[in-house]
Amino acid sequence: MDGISAHWQDIRRNLRYDIPASLVVFLIAMPLSLGIAIASGAPVIAGLVAAAVGGIVAGALGGSVVQVSGPAAGLTVIVADINQQYGWQVTCFITVCAGLLQIALGASRLAATALAVSPAIVHGMLAGVGLTIGLAQLHVVLGGTSQSSAIDNLRALPGQLADHELQAVAVGALTIGLLLVWPRLPRSIRRIPGPLVAVVAATALAELLSWKVTRIDLPDNVLGSITSPALPHGDWQGIAVAILTVAMVASVESLLSAVAVDRMHNGPRTRLDRELIGQGAANTVSGALGGYPLTGVIVRSTTNVQAGARSRTSTVLHGVWIVAFVLAFGALLERMPQATLAALLVFVGFRMVSVGHIRQLHRHREIVTYLVTMIAVLALNLLEGVLVGIAVAIVFALRRLSRTTITLRPHGERWRVAVTGSLMFLSVPRLSRALATVPAGADVEIDLNVDFMDHAAFEAIHSWRAGHERQGGRVDIDEVHDDWYEQASAGTPGRDKTRPTVSPRWFAPWEEWQPRPAASNGSTGRGLGLLVRGASDFQRRVAPLAAPTIGRLAADGQRPSHLFIACSDSRLVPNLITGSGPGDLFTLRNVGNLVPAHSDASVAAGVEYAVGELGVDTITVCGHSGCGGMARLAAGIEPGEESEVDRWLRGVGGSLERWHALDGDRTDLDELSRQNVIQQLANLLAYPTIAAKVTAGEVQLVGMFFELRTAETFLLEPASGRFVPIDAPRAPVPVG
Repeated sequence: MDGISAHWQDIRRNLRYDIPASLVVFLIAMPLSLGIAIASGAPVIAGLVAAAVGGIVAGALGGSVVQVSGPAAGLTVIVADINQQYGWQVTCFITVCAGLLQIALGASRLAATALAVSPAIVHGMLAGVGLTIGLAQLHVVLGGTSQSSAIDNLRALPGQLADHELQAVAVGALTIGLLLVWPRLPRSIRRIPGPLVAVVAATALAELLSWKVTRIDLPDNVLGSITSPALPHGDWQGIAVAILTVAMVASVESLLSAVAVDRMHNGPRTRLDRELIGQGAANTVSGALGGYPLTGVIVRSTTNVQAGARSRTSTVLHGVWIVAFVLAFGALLERMPQATLAALLVFVGFRMVSVGHIRQLHRHREIVTYLVTMIAVLALNLLEGVLVGIAVAIVFALRRLSRTTITLRPHGERWRVAVTGSLMFLSVPRLSRALATVPAGADVEIDLNVDFMDHAAFEAIHSWRAGHERQGGRVDIDEVHDDWYEQASAGTPGRDKTRPTVSPRWFAPWEEWQPRPAASNGSTGRGLGLLVRGASDFQRRVAPLAAPTIGRLAADGQRPSHLFIACSDSRLVPNLITGSGPGDLFTLRNVGNLVPAHSDASVAAGVEYAVGELGVDTITVCGHSGCGGMARLAAGIEPGEESEVDRWLRGVGGSLERWHALDGDRTDLDELSRQNVIQQLANLLAYPTIAAKVTAGEVQLVGMFFELRTAETFLLEPASGRFVPIDAPRAPVPVG
């Protein structure tokens, strides 16, 4: 009960916003609904029924609180074709079935899948529909009748211009002129809806001058004129296509409109599945009452938001006002000239070709799909036009997904072919042309950095390789990303695109991307081969990209901001864990990341050079988990067995004592590593130059710890002496 009470309180609280907004939307919906029904050849009352049902049913049951539904210009061409082929009663049956299909789709939680349709196709479809409507209704504005297709309307336009009716043209010109001027008037005037002003002004002019223009004809008994749906006689395949077309177009347009309207207000977001169920319920009721198919409409929804609507009450009330007006003041509607409603649709239709959408699609390189869809809708029909647009979008998507970069150049005495991207059948012609330029008998290295390779691509490479090797050449295939070629050669080709399983080569260990060379004759120089191949890979892949930056650094000299003191452990890579590049870190590395207080000339020289000569402003000491040096220090050394490593570790002092002074686990060597970092920061302050600069605020000292097992980085929090995650909400304050 408390929930129901709160709901009614919200309604009462929002009424002062929703009632004025509903009146504004009602004034716009009336002429648009009439014009759309007339343009489709539907009964005039069908447009008003759909407008009322869209407001009351879709408004009450839908998932959007401010979207307004009703007859939409986007369905005009579809409904006109269906009505012409099957008649209005069967069209109503199709509307009912389309509504039931929408309900099923919403109940199946498939609403979001409708948004997968490319916006280029949707906007191209709407642009084609808009031009079709505009061309057809332009004939009505000129005092004639529209033809059966956009092409026919275009061909007949010169003759219609020559044989125009002046009074109808004057009514239409006044309507369009007011619609064009209205947005430029002061805001206080623009509070009155422009379409309402245009229609009222044109109607008043025709009445005052007693012009003989065709007017709207409403039945004497409005309620008695409601048409009931009827079952079709045969052609069930065509009926099924019509049902699917109405359902899909109405669903996509409604959902796209709802998503767009959500960006205009701060209220609850649209529940797409519920919105689709609400639209389906409204179409079912509208078709059952002889009404027009309906969708969520962006123009009326935008007006609703701008008029201050706060809840779905505004949408529902606008439907109530339509019913009340038709029953009480239907005679006023019969004074409207058809030319003014046609002019209103000409204006709306041509505005469906949105310059903003064209610019946006051009930036995203989808303008071709938009234009092809628009032209196909104009030249064929809506369904075939959309199918053509989908086919074009698929072709472009395939091209993008299979986009492959192929480079070929000599590299010393060898030729190198680098292939990057997805290697599919669409890329085979370019790949074959590139391989054909390799001289016969040459040694070739093919670098495959691909995330997918289909059978056609494999066959192209494999057959070329076999032919080239028969001519005396040698072909080495090096796969960087994944072993697509190797798997296909073994008869177990991969099926799906792959993600990298290891880091790129310049981050990953040698063993993850190149085989270890076997030692021969007891030789222990296997590492040389790894080093040479790694350096060669850098030279070929990375050096061309890095050369401009490194060359600039070579010319300008080094100006690092950071002295980074780290352990020599081979698993710890300072540039990797700090995301830094050449010229960022001046690095000192030794066993245990130690800073002997002036007892080691090498470390002292490095520290003083970094601070005095290079002017670094931050010094970081970085320890890590699993440190072998700390394990050696904790184990203790038997007298007489001390090595250079032991003397190095014992010459520092302090770290072991800090660790022993703690009450924690004496086997936690990672804690010893953390205490060692703190001790080395203290040792740095034993350097007079460092101490002076820290005191003056010119240098900061930072403690860092890297957890190898999880690749996590921690920073020392001086106030607590704890190491906290580097992405903690409150960043640690560096020492100093």
